[in-house]
Amino acid sequence: MIIDTTEIQDINSFSRLESLKEVYGILWVLAPIFTLVLGITISVLAIVWLEREISAGIQQRIGPEYAGPWGVLQALADGTKLLFKENLIPSRGDIRLFSIGPSISVISILISYSVIPFGYNFVLSDLNIGVFLWIAISSIAPIGLLMSGYGSNNKYSFLGGLRAAAQSISYEIPLTLCVLSISLLSNSLSTVDIVDTQSKYGFGGWNLWRQPIGFIIFLISSLAECERLPFDLPEAEEELVAGYQTEYSGIKFGLFYVASYLNLLISSLFVTVLYLGGSNISIPYIFVSEFFEINKAYGVFGTTIGIFITLAKTYLFLFISITTRWTLPRLRMDQLLNLGWKFLLPISLGNLLLTTSSQLFSL
Repeated sequence: MIIDTTEIQDINSFSRLESLKEVYGILWVLAPIFTLVLGITISVLAIVWLEREISAGIQQRIGPEYAGPWGVLQALADGTKLLFKENLIPSRGDIRLFSIGPSISVISILISYSVIPFGYNFVLSDLNIGVFLWIAISSIAPIGLLMSGYGSNNKYSFLGGLRAAAQSISYEIPLTLCVLSISLLSNSLSTVDIVDTQSKYGFGGWNLWRQPIGFIIFLISSLAECERLPFDLPEAEEELVAGYQTEYSGIKFGLFYVASYLNLLISSLFVTVLYLGGSNISIPYIFVSEFFEINKAYGVFGTTIGIFITLAKTYLFLFISITTRWTLPRLRMDQLLNLGWKFLLPISLGNLLLTTSSQLFSL
């Protein structure tokens, strides 16, 4: 049988076209993920620099100023230093738990970013259970801390891991009840639907005004979840040296450092999404003309404006968190647990009951 050379060329060109389509499909799936990871990395470096500058201003110090202009490369220099430092492993510790613990803490928090709507319909994954996915995934992070403390074969590290687990359980429940109240008001568990529900009524439709008690409880619980002062008992230097981080060095210690700021950033983003309208720019709504309907603008311009608005609100909460860290003293462990179980939990339950009653009466 004689095969024409033109047919062979057509078959080869068709196979190349199909392979190019497959490669393009893979890149189309991976590009948003890499973009999100790159943006998160830059945001974490910016938060570290901001915390040093704000704390220096509060304490009347100079702050970082030599590594790059205004010291903006100081966080990058610290990360590079940790990357090349020696990783020390306890001789009698559990090597597997010791090595896996930091990775679990970072990965469990990174997954939560997939449900954050940074702009109008600009979200990596719009799930019907977006907010509860964040709660479920973030609950895995304390397991990594407990594994790290147990695998270190150090009583101070183990106590720090136990404290982290106890603190997370204590404040996860009030936080979940506040999220449930928001879901009842929005009739959805999707983060995109929650933002859209708030944008329908402009500035007055923000859940900040509809759920002021839940907003305050969410702020306190999120600070406790991030182990920020005055809730940094799992790593209290005066009592536990450095808690579950005591035996860590090098890049493994750096992963804990990154995980704390990743958790702070995701908590700030959820405050923006749940209570501050997300990418909705409705504060100067009466002054904005019809030409600038930014909330539902399409294309690169609308997406960029939405991301900018979301990050502006997020960094406002970050400023409050950083200022709180360098202003308030640390609580005792019994005070921390009493605040969660005896104060925040009953109030959050009452807030959920009032929200449910109001929704039933409105039917």
